[in-house]
Amino acid sequence: MKERLRILLVGNGGREHALAWKLSQSPRTDQIFVVPGNGGTASGLPKVVNVDKVRPDDFAALVAFARQHQVNLVIPGPEAPLVAGIEEHFRATGIRCFGPTKAAARMEGSKTFAKDFMRRHKIPTAAYENFDRYDPARAYLDSVHHAVVIKASGLAAGKGVILPSSTAEAHAALRDIMLDREFGAAGDEVVIEELLEGEELSILAFSDGYTIRALPPAQDHKRIHDGDQGPNTGGMGCYAPTKVASQALLDNIHATILQPTIDGMRKEAFPFVGMLFTGLMLTGTGPKVLEYNVRFGDPETQTLLPLLSADTDLADVLVSCVEHWLDAVPLAVDPGYVATVVVAAGGYPGAYRKGVDIKLNPVPKDTTLFHAGTTGVSGSLQTAGGRVMAASAKAATLEEAVKQAYLGVKSIGFEDMYYRSDIAHRAFALQKALGSEPMTYASAGVSIDAGNVLVEKIKSAVRSTRRSGADAEIGGFGGTFDLERAGYSTLPVLIGAIDGVGTKLKVAHAMGKHETVGIDLVAMNVNDLVVQGAEALFFLDCYSCSKLDVENAAAFVQGVADGCRQAGCALVGGETAEMPGLYAGSDYDAAGAAVGAVARDAILPKTESMVSGDVLVGLASNGVHSNGFSLVRKIIERQGLSYDASCPWDETTTVGLSLLTPTRIYVKPLLEVARHGWVKGMSHITGGGLIENIPRMLPKTLAAEVDVSRWPVPPVFAWLKKAGNVGSPEFARAFNTGLGMVIVVSHLHLPQVTATLERAGERVFEIGRLVDRTGEGCILKNLESWG
Repeated sequence: MKERLRILLVGNGGREHALAWKLSQSPRTDQIFVVPGNGGTASGLPKVVNVDKVRPDDFAALVAFARQHQVNLVIPGPEAPLVAGIEEHFRATGIRCFGPTKAAARMEGSKTFAKDFMRRHKIPTAAYENFDRYDPARAYLDSVHHAVVIKASGLAAGKGVILPSSTAEAHAALRDIMLDREFGAAGDEVVIEELLEGEELSILAFSDGYTIRALPPAQDHKRIHDGDQGPNTGGMGCYAPTKVASQALLDNIHATILQPTIDGMRKEAFPFVGMLFTGLMLTGTGPKVLEYNVRFGDPETQTLLPLLSADTDLADVLVSCVEHWLDAVPLAVDPGYVATVVVAAGGYPGAYRKGVDIKLNPVPKDTTLFHAGTTGVSGSLQTAGGRVMAASAKAATLEEAVKQAYLGVKSIGFEDMYYRSDIAHRAFALQKALGSEPMTYASAGVSIDAGNVLVEKIKSAVRSTRRSGADAEIGGFGGTFDLERAGYSTLPVLIGAIDGVGTKLKVAHAMGKHETVGIDLVAMNVNDLVVQGAEALFFLDCYSCSKLDVENAAAFVQGVADGCRQAGCALVGGETAEMPGLYAGSDYDAAGAAVGAVARDAILPKTESMVSGDVLVGLASNGVHSNGFSLVRKIIERQGLSYDASCPWDETTTVGLSLLTPTRIYVKPLLEVARHGWVKGMSHITGGGLIENIPRMLPKTLAAEVDVSRWPVPPVFAWLKKAGNVGSPEFARAFNTGLGMVIVVSHLHLPQVTATLERAGERVFEIGRLVDRTGEGCILKNLESWG
């Protein structure tokens, strides 16, 4: 049975009325105390009472009230108490608080802190500079040639963001903030950033410090007048979901902004628990963060909560965040739209009257009035703030939701009331524009021109892989290979291999370095050919993405060409698949296929010639190669390391660059020893490690007895084993442990094999022998040497 909840809700705006409205519907909610509340929370909601005897900024008194009334969940609505550290007061007494710590609340409390955080974690945002002195800030304004936004760094009730239309206005705003102290201490520091152009978007997302789950995207209307004119306000209206954000775009925002934000905060030791409200601009170069807020938005909350499905219990969601099990709680959204129109007092956001009587008439179906600046006085309802009320309406279409919301506004009456008449105008303008725009392949997200540019960029790299039998020219319908020109006078056996790189691509993406994973792709295939005795003849690749980044793709193919040259095979063709919506952001996947040839009597392994006593020879790997990266990435994350951090196992480089060391290509030296007839079998040590790969080359009557003390464990593996507390059997199964290839030779040929491989630059180790099989196919000895 779920714990019953007695909730303390701190705040008095429309956001708090909406939260009380939704939380009162929870079957596990017994009581909601609102401090101080407003006219909407004072009456008409079951389980909800206002408390005006405790000030919302008196944290000690709030704690005392909570303990006296057995409160077990606290929800601070506004940003001010969160920035001031209300969460730690309740945490110290063992009372759950839905909201971030004081340290995490700096993401809203200090715009300079938030911008620097974004820079550290490579989260896309506008170019900017921070200033705490007037003269350098003034000089910077004179030095830039682009439009700017000036932001007071601290809390300014949503009004500390100035969008000047000229240099003169920018200087006036800077003086107002830094010299005339228009926003008080909030203006001790300012951020001056590039003005971004595009559509604005608000994403409100629940977080438990690890998981982040977003509500539908919303679009606020900040300016006071129609057409987005006039000064900024706290918000004059909102609608959701927006029509400017496709699912592919939302996936990109989650992958490149929301999750990196939550991960970055946790790694910097101030994990975020609560509602992360991210303001975004959809620019021509992708979504960029305008600002973070650390609480429910207003009026976004009044818009989004009505979209929650009837079986989504908001109380459950809030508790799951505080207790860190958000990934397990049901959270669903109804189809349709909600539009919200805010009704303000005349004169807002400047001077306005309070105490004006409000008259309310019956509200249309599927429309809810949320109170903000209202209060009850002697039995009547009066205005008590700039934004007075909001009408939120839910409907199947956005057009109908907006129409219903304005009908809801007509049920509100007070002297000098003001509201915008164009809520959702940008959505309707976009809908009209899209409806008349001719459709093209490019408008669907596929750029044929970008593909052509890529082909031209990689032609020379591809051409550099030509060999006898193939010209390595691309641009046709298929690649050709002439076996006779390659020197095969009798028909050989053809052998094919296909493979990918796996999640090592995540590291390449994080580091912005794509050449080495191209080498990996070739290596994984040609090494699989050579263990069968085959010479790699030609290679084909496939690069798949949602939006083609020509530079990234070209770097990747350069790496593929490098790998082909190392292996002696021709790159005869490839596929670049641009598939909008399939991948997040600039992520991509890669696969490759290689075809090789071998004389029929030279195919490996020669299991019939293997005998007990044959020698196992190991060839050193270059590092992790391309397998085990899901575990590697988890260990790196657990240790709180970023990929650009100094490498703990190699102080000369970074974590990411070390991990991107490409898979070693063993083809040419192994072909040389194989052609002498000295090799009975070979095993490429990939996924499954020593334990699963060595038995693949053996007859069922023989097993490999491997002495793991016979080769040095590379520092990267020693660190991974210790940092991940990886047991030795799992270590041998997940990683190559320092050996990329194992071969079987007779003890009679061991000297020649060793000399030939070492002459070719390989590091060679005698690691064991074949024995009669009585159980497992690979027996590891001296595991204690791994520590």
